[in-house]
Amino acid sequence: MKHVLLATTILGLGSAAMAGTRAEVLNTYADIAAAGYQDSVTTAKALQAAVNALVADPTEDTLAAAKEAWLAARVPYQQTEVFRFGNAIVDDWEGKVNAWPLDEGLIDYVDGSYGGPSDENEFAVLNVIANPRFTLAGEEIDATEITPELLSETLHEADGIEANVATGYHAVEFLLWGQDLNGHGPGAGARPATDFATGDACTGGNCDRRADYLVAATDLLLSDLEWMAAQWAEGGEGRATITADEDKGIVAMLTGMGSLSYGEQAGERMRLGLMLNDPEEEHDCFSDNTHNSHYYDGQGVRNVYLGRYTRIDGSDVGGASLSDLVAAADPALNDEMIGKLDTTMAALGAIKEAAEGGFAYDQMLEQGSEKGEALVMGGVNGLIDQAKTIERIVAALGLENIEFEGSDSLDNPGAVFQ
Repeated sequence: MKHVLLATTILGLGSAAMAGTRAEVLNTYADIAAAGYQDSVTTAKALQAAVNALVADPTEDTLAAAKEAWLAARVPYQQTEVFRFGNAIVDDWEGKVNAWPLDEGLIDYVDGSYGGPSDENEFAVLNVIANPRFTLAGEEIDATEITPELLSETLHEADGIEANVATGYHAVEFLLWGQDLNGHGPGAGARPATDFATGDACTGGNCDRRADYLVAATDLLLSDLEWMAAQWAEGGEGRATITADEDKGIVAMLTGMGSLSYGEQAGERMRLGLMLNDPEEEHDCFSDNTHNSHYYDGQGVRNVYLGRYTRIDGSDVGGASLSDLVAAADPALNDEMIGKLDTTMAALGAIKEAAEGGFAYDQMLEQGSEKGEALVMGGVNGLIDQAKTIERIVAALGLENIEFEGSDSLDNPGAVFQ
């Protein structure tokens, strides 16, 4: 995935009287980050408990409960993605927990239609679950014991290949759902609970190792989330960095909002899949949960601008906001931004509502689906439009030369098909 280099020049941001207000805005931002990551920890603990219950007693009921726990865990995490791009500590870490798309054949068995090793990735069908010993980049690997360390230190991005995703939400998702072989038809992956069974009841082979991998990946996800939550708590590095310099802190906020809106979500996660008519470009492709991922990404941008986040227990975290700063500098521009956020969330909500009503995101991406294209492009256009207003906010607050994350799908469409 392409990342545009950030180059920032700070101009004067106003009088000393405004400095405290900006400090309050940054504190709110850090408070929302802390709450979002802590909610991600809480839901990951629930996922861990559900996974352990599945492994102990693999039934369709325990598998369904683990899937529900995974889906619930995505809600707070997706709202934290707005902290990417402007915060190096998040960017350096994020690939451990949310990297996609992945070559799932690295992890487990895949359908015959999946293909084999390629020039781009010779490990695309390594299937570590079925192979306790293998050679990786010239080194003999002993994977008889599947541990979080094996996943994070050896398998993840094996041989420097980004598609070799061995950890995080999507590795767990694949292990719970299996491949989605429905193409543009409705329906998610259909892995049976017996893929985790013991003895003769085992399907798919190597059920004990599959269970070990699922447990290790879930445990690792939880520990990674706990680490990041600590970075935004009082005394954490993320909080300390964002609040150390008020000018740079505001830049980080706007960079995250603009980059997630434009290049990442509108481009890489939505427009690209529509251009390629490829259901494999779904963000949550195994579970058919992409509509929710898009929605809560958008909600995260809205949270940061308005300085409000609703926690999973229903309580609110909030305070001084970017909206307050913009309203002081240009009330009409603040109204414009709120209006565009509303438009985007309505468009993302329409995708979510359609998917929950039976029109799956896979179907929306199918070539010739006018309804699907209209829904997806409604979200894309809303996100692009709000990014343009974020650029205007940058100028209104006296900032210059913030480059948002880009995407060929938006900036150079011809390159997508080369």
